[in-house]
Amino acid sequence: MVHLDCGAATDVGRVRQTNEDAFFASSPVFVVADGMGGHQAGDIASAIAVEGFARLAHDGYDTTKAPEVVTAALTECQRRIHAYGEEHRNDGDGEWYAGTTVAAAVLCEDEEGAKWLLVNLGDSRIYKLHNGRLDQVSVDHSLVQELLDSGEIDADEAAHHPERHVITRALGGPVFRDPDFFVLPLSSAERVVLCSDGVSGMIDDAEIHRIVAGTDDPRDAAEALVAAAVSAGGEDNATAVVVDVVGLAESATPHMSRTEPVSLEEKLGALP
Repeated sequence: MVHLDCGAATDVGRVRQTNEDAFFASSPVFVVADGMGGHQAGDIASAIAVEGFARLAHDGYDTTKAPEVVTAALTECQRRIHAYGEEHRNDGDGEWYAGTTVAAAVLCEDEEGAKWLLVNLGDSRIYKLHNGRLDQVSVDHSLVQELLDSGEIDADEAAHHPERHVITRALGGPVFRDPDFFVLPLSSAERVVLCSDGVSGMIDDAEIHRIVAGTDDPRDAAEALVAAAVSAGGEDNATAVVVDVVGLAESATPHMSRTEPVSLEEKLGALP
């Protein structure tokens, strides 16, 4: 039996009028999506992405084929975002655009047993905590990350770069680009953290580590991450999901605490 415990929190922040972030945290799927495009655009795109993952949790999926299942779900979300946009443009809103990042943790399984399948598109992040050490698993799909990788800027310059919010891969873009996948044994990541850049862009990794390593309950940890981001300026919507592996045994059947997304049905409405 795999026992997981989870917590989630979100806040609109101190600057934005609308919360374009969305999340889902329920057996056996966890996701954070950060929408782009403005009111009634970014919030719809993130809600579509979250609903796609929620369907996996509610309907079930073949855990031995999780990468294929997740890719199919993302492809369908891409189609729905485009269809919703086309409807707006046909109604005369020629500038309507929506997209969203995706950072997700999904249980998968192979001959060795249950594992984490971690998925990301964009600059929402995935961290893992193991033996007190926090590591970023995902790699930001962003212009600043490309500049860092090429050596054109350093980490200090990246933190204040004027184009640090420009992302190079997202759900809802003109062409669907494959996400990055990472597979980790559950025993190598006793705590997984998903967050939008409204968290990671406001507090540094040292502060994230301090909170994540020093807060036992995942619900308290998620709330503390978001609160710290808002206290640091709250320049963007801030969302965090924290998942703990609290028990491992031979069976890979998951059992989890359940945290529902915020007003998901209200955001989705009559989506295509």
